[in-house]
Amino acid sequence: MTKVKLYPELKIPEMLLADRRSVYGLRTYVSLFSSAGVGCYGFKEEGFYCVATVELLERRLKIQRFNQKCVYNSGYICGDMTTQETKDKVFAELAMWKRGLNLTDLDVLIATPPCQGMSVANHKKKDELKRNSLVVESIKMAQHIKPKFFIFENVRAFLTSVCTDIDGQDKPIKNAIEANLSGAYNILYKVVNFKDYGNPSSRTRTLVIGVRKDLKEVTPYDIFPDKQPERTLRQIIGHLPALRKMGEISENDIYHNFRKYSPRMEAWIADIKEGQSAFDNTDISKIPHSVKNGVIVYNARKNGDKYTRQYWDKVAPCIHTRNDILASQNTVHPVDNRVFSIREIMLMMSVPSSFNWSDITFDELNRMSLKEKEAFLKKEEMNIRQNLGEAVPTIIFKQIASKVRRALCKPTLSQQDIKVLIDKRNLATHSCLVDYIKNNNHYGFAELSKIAELANAQRRDNAAYYTRQDICYTIVKSLPDAKNYTELNILEPSIGVGNFLPTIILKYSSVQTVNIDVVDIDANSLEILRELVAKIDVPNNIHINYINADFLLHNFNKKYDIVVGNPPYKKLTKDKQLLAKYKIGASNKDTNNIFSFFIEKAMKIGNVVSLIVPKSLINAPEFNVTRSLMKEKNISRIIDFGEKGFKGVKIETVCFILHTQKKPHNTFVESYITDEVKCHPQSYLTDDKFPYWIIYRNEAFDEIANKMEFNVFKAYRDRVITKAVTKGNGKIRVLKSRNIGNNEIVNIPDYDCYIDNIEGLDVAKYLNQANCVLLPNLTYNPRACFLPKGCIADGSVAILTLAKEDDIVTNEDLAFYATDSFTKFYAIARNLGTRSLNIDNNSVFFFGKLKQQRI
Repeated sequence: MTKVKLYPELKIPEMLLADRRSVYGLRTYVSLFSSAGVGCYGFKEEGFYCVATVELLERRLKIQRFNQKCVYNSGYICGDMTTQETKDKVFAELAMWKRGLNLTDLDVLIATPPCQGMSVANHKKKDELKRNSLVVESIKMAQHIKPKFFIFENVRAFLTSVCTDIDGQDKPIKNAIEANLSGAYNILYKVVNFKDYGNPSSRTRTLVIGVRKDLKEVTPYDIFPDKQPERTLRQIIGHLPALRKMGEISENDIYHNFRKYSPRMEAWIADIKEGQSAFDNTDISKIPHSVKNGVIVYNARKNGDKYTRQYWDKVAPCIHTRNDILASQNTVHPVDNRVFSIREIMLMMSVPSSFNWSDITFDELNRMSLKEKEAFLKKEEMNIRQNLGEAVPTIIFKQIASKVRRALCKPTLSQQDIKVLIDKRNLATHSCLVDYIKNNNHYGFAELSKIAELANAQRRDNAAYYTRQDICYTIVKSLPDAKNYTELNILEPSIGVGNFLPTIILKYSSVQTVNIDVVDIDANSLEILRELVAKIDVPNNIHINYINADFLLHNFNKKYDIVVGNPPYKKLTKDKQLLAKYKIGASNKDTNNIFSFFIEKAMKIGNVVSLIVPKSLINAPEFNVTRSLMKEKNISRIIDFGEKGFKGVKIETVCFILHTQKKPHNTFVESYITDEVKCHPQSYLTDDKFPYWIIYRNEAFDEIANKMEFNVFKAYRDRVITKAVTKGNGKIRVLKSRNIGNNEIVNIPDYDCYIDNIEGLDVAKYLNQANCVLLPNLTYNPRACFLPKGCIADGSVAILTLAKEDDIVTNEDLAFYATDSFTKFYAIARNLGTRSLNIDNNSVFFFGKLKQQRI
């Protein structure tokens, strides 16, 4: 043990110290409602350190101690997760690791809250909301701790069960998770049978996996367990010795035992074959019954799988908590007249033999006398069996742990690394790039597609930018569910190197037939794409059709269920003839930006349209017509990436999901800026009383808006005056943005500039004009003053003139723009933008006047 200076009383095991020093660092997790720790033992097997584990019952928590799950004894927390005391103990452990071990972020938070209120098998569903409040406690902990990943595991009905959310509203659990965590996390919800993912027995469960959005190139699919062929019960337990005598305990394995039951019940199951139940006996004396006052009363057959003998050559059944009795579900051995032994259940739940159920070693237990073994099992067997029945199969969490470790330890391929690689391998040459991708087995699809995108010599011409896999997931996760389709037609209108394909394929892998048409104007890009697609697993139900064409001019002979992608963002200024062709079928002829034409055409041929586009779509005057077209349809989601969408590209982007066959209803706004997801009526966000959409609109915004009179000014900005034509002194002062104060002109040495002659300049018309107001352009800190005589302004300042000549604006009106309340209002009015802040004839609308002098 080693002590550390940061936390002197903390002793660090040498292995932990070595991991902390390694380039990969410590891998850590917290487990809530952890029971005996059967599931998260898989994290221990993968080298993760448990910071804290919380369990209500000490008899279960002690089993975790037997397995030395936590490094520090204080990490074992026996308590109720609804109490602040228990939560504070978890926070204290995290604080100790952060101070003493330099832990910056917890890697994984695991929560498997009790499911009695949701279980399909539980016919008594009392106090459901109270039970499900434990789910809400899990959500709160994820919010507070902010781990890199969170994992919720529960029963099949988990997502649709009702809980009382943090806001006090009753809602489905999935909605509660979305409302509180989807702003900061990419989340995958899947109901799966673990038998298809490596577990030896059938177990249909819900897995919810969240990946923090700042983890670039990592999606929940990357850490989801892999599909694997199912195995039969014979393959799993067939090697174990038969147990034919009631009470028999295997000499070499105390946990392989014949659990005793009433001898009269043996006849009920003695003659039944695999798949049959004791209720199928033709001899009525062998049908399960009891005798009350001398009268035979036959047992009720509530669940069809009671007293049922299992099949050797089928998948093992689901293990339930009452796996100790014949009357429970699917508990009878295929041959022996008994329930499955503890060891058999462990194997069926993928629990490794290294897992300890006692502080007595396995060898010592096996050396006990028969009476001692019976006494041990009498004391411990029910606790063990119940824990197994409630557990997450170890193999499931072990796979997730392995994938989390791989994702966190994977070396990042920076743009600089790629540039060096491109130069070294001459990848800017198309043939060299194709050969490199074809022969490369070191990098995966994401890395190779990034290399291909950056190596594209025509990148600037095609306006193509690499779309990260986590960004693709954020979009694709909100597209319609796979269960809605038996056949699905998808179009990617500007495929590039296919960044969206892996996520689309994974999302819709269960659809019977999926046809994906991929279009690109660049034949080289499609050739590269074919090589990239060869690197991923494309199921037989997925059919990719490559189309080398200009999407805007190509004639499509069918409608698509989904149109999704990242169209080019570029203004077509030189090729007037091509621009004219694009505008022929377009409603918006006020723009020459290609992405606007993509939106319109996609809306004509797609039922659901989802495109990443510049954020200027939301507010710029040139897209007024485009917005008018879109708002008539159902916009189910707007994702604001801000500047986080594309590395190295100074552009703000958003994504929308639009349903052309549905009427406007509610719109979710998912923000990478605020890490929140909010839902409002679409009409509220696209309200015609404002010149453009206000996607962050809220009550505080409305409170200010209701006290103001808008549309007071018109805006003008000079586009001619540059630094080259100004000087340090002269006849006419040229005001710039930093000169504008709150009702004052600020003099700044070595910044102020002048010009002698403004003849022929358009801005000259404002010289000495009364009631002109100056506002700095491109600022989140608005302030205003009147234009002084003898001055003009360059393009960094907007010159405002009254929309109505007889209107009056005072210094008091201008002073309001510098207040905190207006600054917050204006930030929302500009949709929290950082670059799309030009004051134009749309945004000038918000510089109004107070209806009253006080707010």
